[in-house]
Amino acid sequence: MVDAVIADFGMRNAEFPILVSFPLPASAHRPDVEVAAQLRAAGFVRAQIDGELVRLDADEVEQRVRASKDVLVIVDRIDAVETNRSRLADAIATAFSEGEGVALALNNGDRRRFSEHPACSACGCAAPVLTPTLFSFNNPRGACPSCNGFGAVLEYDESLIVPDPGRSLAKGALDPWTKPRYDGRRRLLRETARARGIDLDAPWREIPARDRQFLLRNKGRYLGIFPFLERLEEKRYKQYIRVFLRQYQLAKTCPSCAGARLKPESLAVRVAGKTIAEAAALTATELDRWLAELQLPAFQQQVADHILGELRARVGFVNDVGLGYLTLDRQTRTLSGGEAQRIALSNALGSHLVDTLYVLDEPSIGLHPADMDRLLMLLRRLASGGNTVVVVEHDPAAMRAADWMVELGPASGAAGGQLVYQGPALAVREAGTLTGQYLSGEKLIGVPSARRPAARWLDVKGARLHNLAGVDARIPLGTLTAVTGVSGSGKSTLVHDVLFRQLEARLRGGHTAKQHLGEPVGVVKDLKGWEALEDVVCIDQKPIGRTPRSNPVTYVKAFDELRALFANEALARARGYAPSTFSFNVAGGRCEACEGAGHVLIEMVFLANVFVPCEVCGGARFKRDVLDVKLQGFSIAQALEWTVDEAIKRLHRHPRLARCLWHLQQVGLGYLQLGQPATTLSGGEAQRLKIARELAHAGSSRRGSGKRKLYILDEPTTGLHLDDVRVLCRVLDRLVDAGHTVVVIEHNLDVIKRADWVIDLGPGAGAQGGRVVAAGTPEEVAQVNESATGRYLKDLA
Repeated sequence: MVDAVIADFGMRNAEFPILVSFPLPASAHRPDVEVAAQLRAAGFVRAQIDGELVRLDADEVEQRVRASKDVLVIVDRIDAVETNRSRLADAIATAFSEGEGVALALNNGDRRRFSEHPACSACGCAAPVLTPTLFSFNNPRGACPSCNGFGAVLEYDESLIVPDPGRSLAKGALDPWTKPRYDGRRRLLRETARARGIDLDAPWREIPARDRQFLLRNKGRYLGIFPFLERLEEKRYKQYIRVFLRQYQLAKTCPSCAGARLKPESLAVRVAGKTIAEAAALTATELDRWLAELQLPAFQQQVADHILGELRARVGFVNDVGLGYLTLDRQTRTLSGGEAQRIALSNALGSHLVDTLYVLDEPSIGLHPADMDRLLMLLRRLASGGNTVVVVEHDPAAMRAADWMVELGPASGAAGGQLVYQGPALAVREAGTLTGQYLSGEKLIGVPSARRPAARWLDVKGARLHNLAGVDARIPLGTLTAVTGVSGSGKSTLVHDVLFRQLEARLRGGHTAKQHLGEPVGVVKDLKGWEALEDVVCIDQKPIGRTPRSNPVTYVKAFDELRALFANEALARARGYAPSTFSFNVAGGRCEACEGAGHVLIEMVFLANVFVPCEVCGGARFKRDVLDVKLQGFSIAQALEWTVDEAIKRLHRHPRLARCLWHLQQVGLGYLQLGQPATTLSGGEAQRLKIARELAHAGSSRRGSGKRKLYILDEPTTGLHLDDVRVLCRVLDRLVDAGHTVVVIEHNLDVIKRADWVIDLGPGAGAQGGRVVAAGTPEEVAQVNESATGRYLKDLA
């Protein structure tokens, strides 16, 4: 403040001294105290009352002080020059102290107001103190009060209330009132419609707009659907009401903060013309450029030097891990697993720790080969900084870059768990292990001698969502198509959010996207060739079950056959056991003490709950009488402990059961136990289980039936060893050979080079991507110089 006073008044009116003063605070106006006398006692001699300078010992000054609304007490009269800096500082400090944080500088009619409290210098309107929490939407001090920092508010939406405009009122166009409990509402709707002459059998879209608005928003004896739902808000304390209402609400941009998630006071602060919300909306690459070009005044630059250095370093780490296309305000739940892991990696790089052990589980997930070199360089930087980096990885490039390798095997499941090699990574090639054979080239996944020809095509025209702006793509039916591109180029958006949702809507009459929970649905100008398809199936890596009661044999419908075999044993027939007796999911043969779970829950109140084995069945899940029934000398509990491979050897004479298990074996899951809880399966295992079930369905259908399914798989090689990738390629070929179409989103070059058709998106990520760079056979894509994938296919295709 001293600098400001000297610079301002000293330059403009050097010949006039300045008066350092403070406004008489409201707390000084007390009826039992003489204000002027009190000020004189404190050492003050003069005051400016309504613009007139008076002495505090003058006649009738007390009355003037009490009656005036503008009383400025003079602290000192001093020239605004550098030699008076110390005296000026003392005067200002006194003014702040006596004026409750407010001081004024007067100079020949000019006045400047200074305040220790954030406030408008023109009107005195108070402002909050600028602290980091003011700029956090996770803190009440900074969060927008209208949306509580979410950036969106929930509003009832007509598209969710009327999900199918082609449906009539008689057939349930108004979805909330189709529920059984609202029979009275449906009856009133019919009566009202007849009274107003509204056709109950006409499609909703053909009802006149005026009548539609009446049915939706009327308030009266007939309560429209919107007022009806809003009235139910009073009962939100009931869980089922909250769940019911949430189905018809969409998250829409908050009108108060326009999605910025912060208070107006927070957004009033700008740095180089940008609010914090505008800066957070930049991608990491754009933010890095903005920070590099940021010009601040000398004093502000000095204050911000350390902050800017740390910020530039952290943004640089995000760019270094290949996530420069992400905006800083991107929600974490929208990130893929690979992106989330690389964010954690950038955080580790920014911590500058030493003598630390970093463990990374497949950091190459979701990474294009073009990004792998950058990732490996960063891991090397961590190690070079005095840390130890342990990586669980299947990528050949990562294995070749390692200093030391530990290989477990020789197979999976019970046949694994042994140390088959440890030593220098490059020496594994001579060790003869399974991994070494692939790295040395002794084993490899070959390129097919011929690509499958396409008789029909699925044409996507004008796909739009996120960074896709009118993309056209062609997919040959009856083939294996790989959709490739760098991370963030729009692969999942095109295949899942556009193609899958559009096919669902056409083939099933509606899509399964939970739009009220933010799941997006892309649009297309046209979609041709979908009539040749019977269904579309997305085989993802989501768990097949959320409870331990689900297991591989129940998922592929093999448990029904296994229970039938036990029920057919002599002892079972003599006791009148049915197949359901051998199920742990229904009463009858299961242990009722644990209800077939094999364990019981003990609530620890203030600690985490604990599961302990059931004391009655000892974890066997069945009653003792049921366990007396043996199949080849094994009880049902023991049979569920068999691996798939063991079960096939023992039960190969039972074709229906063996066929179901054979499909599990063919997708490389022969090591799984029949009764292994679904909650213990990895994402890759769950995905291959789904493929096995689809293979079973495909095998039971006839190839000449005409219509086939389109299968979508998003990075099915995640978590797979090179030998497992070979098995996966064989499985995908089987699906295609059965007449189906398979579309995979993939970075693995061994899968891409075996595809019949490749669609490469790019050329970059985010706004730099979203268009088809190349399309054709792997050999044709390899010839496109702009294609990042093509450059890596040149040596393989």
